[in-house]
Amino acid sequence: MVRKVELHQGAAEDLNVSFEKLMMLGVCDRSGGKVKMEGGVITDWKDIPMELLLQIVSIVDDQTVIMASGVCRGWRDAISLGLTHLSLSWCNKNMNNLVLSLAPKFTKLQTLILRQDKPQLEDNAVEAIANFCHDLQILDLSKSFKLSDASLYALARGCQNLTKLNISGCPAFSDVALAHLASCCRNLKVFNLCGCVKTATDRALQAIGRYCNQLQSLNLGWCDNVSDVGVMSLAYGCPDLRTVDLCGCVLITDDSVIALANRCVHLRSLGLYYCQNITDKAMYSLAQSRVKNKPETWDDEEGLKTLNISQCTALTPPAVQAVCDTFPSLHTCSGRHSLIMSGCLNLTSVHCACAFQAQFRSPTMLPPSAH
Repeated sequence: MVRKVELHQGAAEDLNVSFEKLMMLGVCDRSGGKVKMEGGVITDWKDIPMELLLQIVSIVDDQTVIMASGVCRGWRDAISLGLTHLSLSWCNKNMNNLVLSLAPKFTKLQTLILRQDKPQLEDNAVEAIANFCHDLQILDLSKSFKLSDASLYALARGCQNLTKLNISGCPAFSDVALAHLASCCRNLKVFNLCGCVKTATDRALQAIGRYCNQLQSLNLGWCDNVSDVGVMSLAYGCPDLRTVDLCGCVLITDDSVIALANRCVHLRSLGLYYCQNITDKAMYSLAQSRVKNKPETWDDEEGLKTLNISQCTALTPPAVQAVCDTFPSLHTCSGRHSLIMSGCLNLTSVHCACAFQAQFRSPTMLPPSAH
């Protein structure tokens, strides 16, 4: 017989409410307000067998899951073995203590979301995650202002199976710590470093290019210490890159775009917002890469699907039109904007093919003004 741990009255009432809601949702067949099971009838959440418990855990919110794990040792053990995804982003206070208490229990976690509206997490919580959650693959620590390099070193030691890591808005990490993390977490495919000005330097990007060869998506938005040296290292070391956000990376030039165009043949999304050193040379390199890199198996839907060149004021209409004509998935038409050109008043004559077709179908539409 499993020994039950007494819940405080409020928690028990909450579980009863959750149980009633689940019955209304029809988790099992109902008859007269009772859930019939083989060999008996469930009338209370305490009677739920382990198999059904794990089914319930898979559909209820994370707060209920945590509450259920405190009912008894049997429930805790069952949930800890079956729970692989958990989000604590709803926790507005005491998230750090909650992580410290849950990490030793939920050792099979593969996804952990700890996004915060206000900073709560501290290094000891991340160290607990690294000590107990060795199967972790997806981790979101965005806006964790209190974390230091100790957290990155802990993850490098204990969470080497990470494939997706979000540390956007974490200002205190150093590029040395990030380089060490990259050398240990070599399975990373998605990495968000948006706003990590101190962290995302050329030195760190060179380490990512050297060790994280499976990388497919990298967000370097507003990392204004990044230069061509770092981006070119990524392009040569991470040929499978598909999504690259360089918005606000004001130091980069055409050389970065040329390297990405030539080396990353699967590139689907490129953000260059406010990269004002970008010129027509970069645009023509993108267009030419389609011809040079196009495998025989590609169809018209392959290639760039999103391109943000807003505030790239040095670009001219012929160069941007060449890119638009080369990649059929780039659209300027209403409702399908995937070629984003905000703030580029000299590019108003650039249109995708379907925009031209719509113009010819409408007899009332006037031809575009000459520029």
